[in-house]
Amino acid sequence: MTNHQASAVPGEISEEAVPVNRYASAPAWRAVDNYFTAALVDEDVALVEARESGARTTMPNAEVAANQGALLALLAQIGGARRVLEFGTLAGYSTVWFARAVGDSGRVVTFELEEQNAAVARANLAQAGVGDRVDVIVGPAATSAQALIDEGVEPFDLVFIDADKPSNPIYLAAALELTGPGAVIVIDNVVRDGAVADENSDDPRVQGVRAVVDAIASHPELDATALQTVGERAGTADPRSSQVGGRYPCGSPTR
Repeated sequence: MTNHQASAVPGEISEEAVPVNRYASAPAWRAVDNYFTAALVDEDVALVEARESGARTTMPNAEVAANQGALLALLAQIGGARRVLEFGTLAGYSTVWFARAVGDSGRVVTFELEEQNAAVARANLAQAGVGDRVDVIVGPAATSAQALIDEGVEPFDLVFIDADKPSNPIYLAAALELTGPGAVIVIDNVVRDGAVADENSDDPRVQGVRAVVDAIASHPELDATALQTVGERAGTADPRSSQVGGRYPCGSPTR
């Protein structure tokens, strides 16, 4: 299954068949991503199989790129994260990265709407040897998050939001309830192939992104930035996508 995307800059990206859930990207961008990934990213057989198994989910080709999975793991390690919450599991590719980053004593909780995807993810987690440190919770993420809030679970150190974009503001609000001072929140896929700059867009995904950016910008306890990325995973982590890192500043936040 493919769709066709043409370059907005004539001569920069030729029209080509692009896998579903991706956008076209320049060959030079993909070459650079491939070079850095080959040189720096240790993607073993379990990770490769998890990435490729995305084809068996309800949203093929939507997993983060290998170098971005490594970045997420590094963020967890730099922050000393032992508890990670993920909105959006799919095949569990980024989940494997997180589970390895938190170590044997860590915990990852990941929300997935579809049982079909959860089954693929559980198999991948077991294959990677980290199934015992991950809880895959099936159901609407907002409902699952509220259940954790009501339960009063131990705060999470890092939250990764990569699910349906219209619900981003809801997921951010839940993440704030489930974290404490010093926590890191990463939101993926926010540029939308440049459409995020259009305040009049009628795309609910764009409006969901703009709403969560506004929520971050206006929140007194959050420091944040956004990075526009380009590269090998066109349509999931490059020309339309980026990561917004929102975190509590050090110190006690005012609730």
